[in-house]
Amino acid sequence: MARPREFDETAVLDAAIRCFWAKGFEATSVRDLADEMGITGASLYNAFGDKRALYRRALDQYIADSFVERSHRIESTLPPREAIGAFFREIIARSLGDKQRKGCMLVNTALELAPHDPEFQRVVAQVFVRIEAFFRRLIQAGQRDGTIAASQPANDLARLLLGALLGIRVLARARPERELLEGLARPALALLDFGLAA
Repeated sequence: MARPREFDETAVLDAAIRCFWAKGFEATSVRDLADEMGITGASLYNAFGDKRALYRRALDQYIADSFVERSHRIESTLPPREAIGAFFREIIARSLGDKQRKGCMLVNTALELAPHDPEFQRVVAQVFVRIEAFFRRLIQAGQRDGTIAASQPANDLARLLLGALLGIRVLARARPERELLEGLARPALALLDFGLAA
């Protein structure tokens, strides 16, 4: 009969997220993880498998707690054009408040693992597709209600916003400067309004 786990799985997974997020996959050792999670290496392997499997669980949880939560909250409570602006304001605020310059764990994974790991390439690509779809839904809704200009196709605008988002998250790691980050978002957001009556 298997012994029950003697730790809170949610709490230790949150600790693993913090560890991987701060150091990246390669630079994080199993000892680092066990120390941060407050469990033994054996318990880590028994509960989560190897380091790679734990990273995948941590990344999935990070995505659920960040993009999924944020996009659902913003999309369900704000009109389309306001939702897009609020999304970027929140991302810039998070980036500026990140004193350790950890950046976005998803973007970090795109840069560190996706180029040479097919599984993580698929995971990252799927989330980028979801982010693009989130922007496209809002743009299409805004174009229908007249709050977003219809001068550019929704698909193109959604991809531009995805690119601006990723650029902000990467730039913030080296240059977390408000004017730089807002200056990247401003012209992208201005295209949503181009040609609308004042």
